[in-house]
Amino acid sequence: MHRYRSHTCGGLSAAEIGATARLSGWCHRIRDHGGVLFIDLRDHYGMTQIVVDPDSPAFKDAEKVRAEWVIRVDGKVRARPAGTENANLATGQIEMFVTELEVLGAAAELPVPVFGDVEYPEDQRLKFRFLDLRREKLHNNIMTRVKVIDSMRRRMKEAGFNEFSTPILTASSPEGARDFLVPSRIHPGQFYALPQAPQQYKQLLMMAGFDRYFQIAPCFRDEDPRADRLPGEFYQLDVEMSFVEQNDVFAAMEPVIRGVFEEFANGRPVTPSPWPRIPYAESMAKYGSDKPDLRNPIVMQDVSDIFRDSGFKVFADILTKEKNAVWAIPAPSGGSRAFCDRMDSWAKGEGQQGLAHIFFVKEPDEYRQLALESGDSEEQINSSDFTIARGPIPKRIGREKVRQLREQFKLNAGDAIFFVAGDPEKFVKFAGAARNKVGEDLNLTDKNRFEFAWITDFPFYEWNEEEKRIDFSHNPFSMPQGGLEALQTQDPLTIKAFQYDIACNGFELASGGIRNHKPDAMVKAFEIAGYGEETVVERFGGMYRAFQYGAPPHGGMAAGVDRVIMLLCDAQNLREVALFPMNQSALDLLMGAPSQASTKQLRELHLRLNLPEK
Repeated sequence: MHRYRSHTCGGLSAAEIGATARLSGWCHRIRDHGGVLFIDLRDHYGMTQIVVDPDSPAFKDAEKVRAEWVIRVDGKVRARPAGTENANLATGQIEMFVTELEVLGAAAELPVPVFGDVEYPEDQRLKFRFLDLRREKLHNNIMTRVKVIDSMRRRMKEAGFNEFSTPILTASSPEGARDFLVPSRIHPGQFYALPQAPQQYKQLLMMAGFDRYFQIAPCFRDEDPRADRLPGEFYQLDVEMSFVEQNDVFAAMEPVIRGVFEEFANGRPVTPSPWPRIPYAESMAKYGSDKPDLRNPIVMQDVSDIFRDSGFKVFADILTKEKNAVWAIPAPSGGSRAFCDRMDSWAKGEGQQGLAHIFFVKEPDEYRQLALESGDSEEQINSSDFTIARGPIPKRIGREKVRQLREQFKLNAGDAIFFVAGDPEKFVKFAGAARNKVGEDLNLTDKNRFEFAWITDFPFYEWNEEEKRIDFSHNPFSMPQGGLEALQTQDPLTIKAFQYDIACNGFELASGGIRNHKPDAMVKAFEIAGYGEETVVERFGGMYRAFQYGAPPHGGMAAGVDRVIMLLCDAQNLREVALFPMNQSALDLLMGAPSQASTKQLRELHLRLNLPEK
């Protein structure tokens, strides 16, 4: 028999009843039932109930064991007594009567619990992550991660893609975040950078003629903490294809992402193909976000014409400025003063002056009686609408404009509608948050599904207010729509890019673009953003040179692996699906990183510290 086990703790069944077996694992839970000890023995594969009674030679040793001790046991497999079977366990029909027990590893008092799903401070959990990973839910999340990545790889290879590994030590490049720098000992005063993404390398692979590339790529960004991204490092399904247009990338990648979700969604609906394609400007106007949660049915609309020159002076005055607008957020079933007041208070908590609204109520039977007394027939009364608009707005804009709003949004008694006004560029984020809040609080958002869309036609440039200059809006390597001509003749802030995202349930799941593979267009694009040709040659020399020697049209995308798994596992944050994450302050509490370098290390690297004053 093997030194440690003949079976795993999830491998015994009724077929082994009467046989002798050997198991090794962790003591998950220990119960003393009148002198008889029951131990749930756990390993990676499952759980087996073992039994030790006072007649067993192993009883004295069994009395010593505590939670999370690692033990080896020998014994006989037997059927559980009638009525004690556990249908929730794969081994629930049997138990093992122990005749021999060996302690393989005693455990000190646990700093975090393993049994159950007890909430514990996150920093304590991260410091003792090896214990935290023993917990069933987190352990299962990590195994789901393994299976999802396997599924991604299989689907990509079936679609004709080859997996390539690109360098980790590379050159610094401006991709929207700070680089992690690595000092070179051999080249004093010079630094490598950890890749924010394999962007340049995967494009160079297309220059080299490999045609279809993918990689489960580690990416490193020295960013301030963000709720939707792991600090320090994260993983993405990185993809690039040659001789493609935007639709070719969609056709190749949509089945992969959709297939992964259908495989691991546990029966939850996934948007069928083809996914909706929503231009960026439309997404912002309808949903207040470039990553809309389409499980929420609320669609915002511009109602400026209804309020322009109206009696509602607040909005009428706002609309005298050319850029300003009034947007409406319908709220089906939100037609009560209490709900409208709650939304108003929430808006003030978000730094707004409030949230203007109208809500609609069905007036009581006395209105019907008044109609009868005035001579209306039953037929006329039954066809009448006794819904009354309430709130500060209706009296000021008049019955006809209220009617227009009702018809435009198909509002009935019991519904409400909210309004935001001003410069859309400034209020759009709040409007999107209000839409999400209404959908959430009124239970309009269907949490039990995955809704996907492609967001397209992103702006190529944006105005950097802080530095008073034009900057790249997204990926600087994307092809501008209209190519070099657009760069030479259009207002830069009106140029759109062949840039696209995948949005799912309010998250940006992937981002990509068709690349700018023409050297003159690349130089012009960077020139508009304030980089001269010499800077392009210096910082992107490898790719710039490659473009001189026959560059194929190419494009691709990258999907956030951690985010995909978070959604599939119903996890609340990305740290619930990563093995050894840092905390929100970018500290690795388990390994103690970052840490100070020794004087010897600094001397070898020719570095001297210039620390900020405390």
